[in-house]
Amino acid sequence: MVDEIYVGNADIDAAGDAGWLLGHFKAPGDPRHSTDVEIKWGVHPAGDRRARWVSGERRTALLILVSGRFRVELPGRDVVLARRGDYVVWGHGVDHSWYAEEESVVLTVRWPSVPGYAVTG
Repeated sequence: MVDEIYVGNADIDAAGDAGWLLGHFKAPGDPRHSTDVEIKWGVHPAGDRRARWVSGERRTALLILVSGRFRVELPGRDVVLARRGDYVVWGHGVDHSWYAEEESVVLTVRWPSVPGYAVTG
């Protein structure tokens, strides 16, 4: 069924929704709509930093480095992703933030996709 197939480009599509390619925030009926998982194609210039730490996390996350050098800040430790394919996983209740040490591309997968959950500012 054609309506169940979407073909796109992560660089182009990510620009329209803060990097998020798939999740609850896509319109129902869009093949990219999901309440189970969220996927983000994050393109970050060197020096880009999350506006503030996420606290009270209710999801599990996997972050994979595609290119660049990217630091994930976790309670009591930082994880530097420096080689293509380096990744980190954290679960429920793990506060976190991030910083792009170099221009970086990262793929983030979070689950479940939680409506209304967003960090602003």
